This record gives sequence, structure tokens and C-alpha cells, in this order.
Amino acid sequence: MDGFQLSAIGIGAVVFAIIEGPSMGWWEPARDATILFWTWPHSAVVSPVPVFGLLGLVAIAFFLLWERHRDRVRRSALLDLSLFSLPRFSWGNVTAAMVAVGEFALIFVLPLYLVSARGLSVLESGFVLAAMAIGAFLAGAQARHLAARIGPPRVVLLGLVLEVAGIAVMAFLLDPSVSVWLMTIPLVVYGLGLGLASAQLTSLVLADVPPSQSGQGSATQSTVRQVGMAIGTAVAGALLSTGLGYYLSTGTPLDDATRVSAGGALQNLRNQGGHEDLVAALSDQFAQATQVTLLGSVVFLLLGVVGAVIMLRLSRARDRGA
Repeated sequence: MDGFQLSAIGIGAVVFAIIEGPSMGWWEPARDATILFWTWPHSAVVSPVPVFGLLGLVAIAFFLLWERHRDRVRRSALLDLSLFSLPRFSWGNVTAAMVAVGEFALIFVLPLYLVSARGLSVLESGFVLAAMAIGAFLAGAQARHLAARIGPPRVVLLGLVLEVAGIAVMAFLLDPSVSVWLMTIPLVVYGLGLGLASAQLTSLVLADVPPSQSGQGSATQSTVRQVGMAIGTAVAGALLSTGLGYYLSTGTPLDDATRVSAGGALQNLRNQGGHEDLVAALSDQFAQATQVTLLGSVVFLLLGVVGAVIMLRLSRARDRGA
């Protein structure tokens, strides 16, 4: 088994555990679980979720050991672990991973809320979400000039603070009485932060990488972001499912149907007409679950802010030593 297979098994198993936790049970089995051609019985001592999570972590550990071994015997490796001896590269990748988790949690859950809870069409939801692109476009055009004035680390930090502020305000605006178009304001703020942070974070992560290892460094940074995106989507799905399981309380079969379908059942009920009170109750409870997911996104972005602060201090120390 080579490094590629170990990494695929490790990341796949961890993402599987996060996604399936709410439905299969985080520790005790919630139901019979069919995995490929094998059924994990409800009567088992433990749920498959912690087993797969542990399997994933073990596979990732073996992947790191394998990559270190290949480096020692001077053979090509998927991951050059020596790059992580560079402090800004290490902390930059930690920051990028946390930011990717937080950003994709938002991208996953907000369209579901707009279509299912607020009853917008896909096109109308797209117009609302386009506010992020407007903010990113405006900030992206100025990020390079701003970085020349205050330095890339400060631009990254400013961008992440704006992202946190935008999502936090958005979470508290999720109320049926609030205009959907009012929600575009924090989305523009979030987009401004996204435009400031993204490009500058990439260049900052690679700033200390020697030219001979620039390809490996760029590939590693891109992979870290991709893994963060996958985990972010999984975390968002788990938080939304858990939140729906907690808040949905109409006492009808639609509670479970709405949770399993991530709001699809609510959308179908609205299209049928004649169930205004039930639709209103389910929409309000879906909004509460969405708030939980967005606040989870804020937590990961705040971890990214911590990483950005550390990178700013590392950059200051480097400048003083130069």
C-alpha cells in the first residue's frame, strides 16, 4: 500500500465518520447501517462512526510515516515533510485549512436555508449569494495595493476578521421576519474579507519556500485547502443534521423527513400549499439549525484568525532579523 492509498483511506474514513455521525450515532449505533455490502447491526457495542474515524486517523499517521521513510531513502514522496520545518509554511497551512472548513460550511448550508426555509427559487438564491462575489471582486482588485502598504499578513488578518463579522451577523439575521435582501449586506462584508484574505494567504504561505521546492509547496498548500473544503462540507452537514434533530419539534413525520432530506421535504410541502402554519414552524426551526451551522463556521474562521495572528508575529520577527 503506497502513500496515495493511505491518504485516500485516511481522509475518506474521517470525512465518512463526520458525515454519518448524526445518522449512525456518534458512539452507540442509532440504526442498522449498510456500508457497501456489509451491514453493521443496531445491536453492536459501538457505532461504525468512531471505528471509521479511528481507522482514518491511523491511516493518516501511517501515511506520514511512509512519506518520512521515502524521504530518508531518497525516493520521491507525495508530501515533503521538510517543508513543515518552515514556521510560516506550517502555520499558513493550518490557517488555510481552518479557513477552508469555515468558508465551505457557509457555502454548503446557506443555499439550503434560502431555498428550503425562505422558499426562494434557485435563481433567486443565486442572486443573494452573488453578493459574496461582489464583495470579493471589489476587495480582490485592491488587495495587492493594500498589501504593499500594510503588508500581506495584516491584509490576511483584516480579511479573516471581515469574514468572521459577516458570517456572525448573518447568523443572527436568520429570522423569518428579516428581508432576504438585507442578508446581502453581511454577505458583501464576507466577500470583502474573502477577496482580501485568499490570494494574500497563498503568497504568504509560500513566502519562505525555496524556489527548488516551490512546486511541492504549492501542491501541498492546494491539497490542504481541498481537504479543508471536504471536511468543511462534512462538518456543515453534520452540524445541520444535528441541529435539525434538536430543533425540529412539530410532532409530525415531517420532522424526520426534513432532517433526512436537508430541507427538501419542507420545500415539497410548501409547493403543495395549504399548510402555512406547519411550513412556518418548520422554516423557523430550520433557521435555528442553520444558525448553529453558521456559528460552527465562525469557530473555524476564528481559529484561522489565531493562525493569522501567529503568522503576523512570525513575519515581524523575520523582518527584525533581516
